[in-house]
Formats: sequence, structure tokens, C-alpha cells
Amino acid sequence: MYAIFALAVILAYLLGSIPFGVIIAKAHGKDLRSIGSGNIGATNVSRALGRRWAYFCFVLDVLKGLVPMLAVRTLIEVPEPTPGLLSLWLLVGCAAILGHIFPIYLKFKGGKGVATSLGVALGLWPYYTICAALAFAVWAAVALIWRYISLASIAASIAFPVVLVLAIVLTPGWDFANLWPLLIAATAIPLMVIVRHRENIKRLLAKTENKVFNRQGSGEGSGSSF
Repeated sequence: MYAIFALAVILAYLLGSIPFGVIIAKAHGKDLRSIGSGNIGATNVSRALGRRWAYFCFVLDVLKGLVPMLAVRTLIEVPEPTPGLLSLWLLVGCAAILGHIFPIYLKFKGGKGVATSLGVALGLWPYYTICAALAFAVWAAVALIWRYISLASIAASIAFPVVLVLAIVLTPGWDFANLWPLLIAATAIPLMVIVRHRENIKRLLAKTENKVFNRQGSGEGSGSSF
């Protein structure tokens, strides 16, 4: 089992490292890293190519986290949510997220991990899945109301661990003694996402952050969040 997990971690990192945004932009004759914020995620793809390709990139980035989690679930039966097993499963998801943020194919300069983190959370059924769906609802609401993708990503990152704690308290059969690895990851991953948004936070406070789907924004005010 441990050999399978080790292989899954390596493959998850390599899959997470695939820069779909860069590939999509290059297929259209554009260098995504020289457009807008230079970020490789879906928000910057929207500036370069429009919403349709941004949605496509977002789905692919989500799948980078979702597929490894589902693959592990399929290969290894999970009869009981022991801390050790959950930790190994989370390690696979973290590898995919780190691949997106530090992709080996782009000299370790990647995106901010929001979409891939969502995929990981959706794939860790049932403990993260519903929490991720609710956090995504927060993301969508903030994005629709204020139209700042970065603000939406930060709000969803804060909401996720809060929802998980409530779920553990309210769900029969769930307890902190077995699920503590989930709490650690549910705090560490959103914290990493927020830290990756530090420049966006500065622009939000200065009121210079670009709103969602502004095309060809300037480098200073067009911080991508995916």
C-alpha cells in the first residue's frame, strides 16, 4: 500500500505541474506569462483569451487535484478513516497542489493553487467534498457581488476550515480524534493560498485590484487567483 501511495504522490505532483493555462495560451500564439499578471491560471487566461478558455482552464486545473484523489480512492479501499490513512491520502492531494504552485516544467514558478485545491477537496469524499462545495458557494457569491477573484478565493479559503469544524461537530460518527489530519490540512492549505495572494491583498487594500474578467489588465493590478 505504501508503495502505491509513494507512486501516487509522484504522479500527482507531475500532473499538478502541467501548466494548462500556458499550454492553452501557447496554442493560440500567446505567452501567458507576459500578459496581465503573468500568472498561469484561469483568471489570466480570461484576460488573454476570454471567458470560454478561462472556464476550460479552470476545469482542467480542478481535475489536476480531483483525479489523483479519486484514483487513490479507487485503488485503495478506505474502510475506516484512520489518521494514518487520511494523512497518506492528503499527501497525494498536497503533491498535486504543490505541483501547480511549483511546477517542475516551469522552473517551479506556477499559479496560486485555488482551482487545484478545490479539486483535491472535492475528491476527498465525504469529509472534504461537501465542505468544498459550500466554500465554492462562498467563492461564487463573493465573486458575483464584488467581482474580485482574489477576494473570493481568500473568502473561500477562510470559510473551508470553519465549515469542516462545524461538519465534524454536527455529523454523527465524525470525531476530532480520527479526523485531526483533515483539520491540519484544512488550515494549512488555505493559509498557503492566502499567502500566495499577499500581493492581491495589498492591491485590494489600495483599491487597485482589477475586477473579474477584465481583459489585458496591467501587470500591477491584474493579480490572477487560480
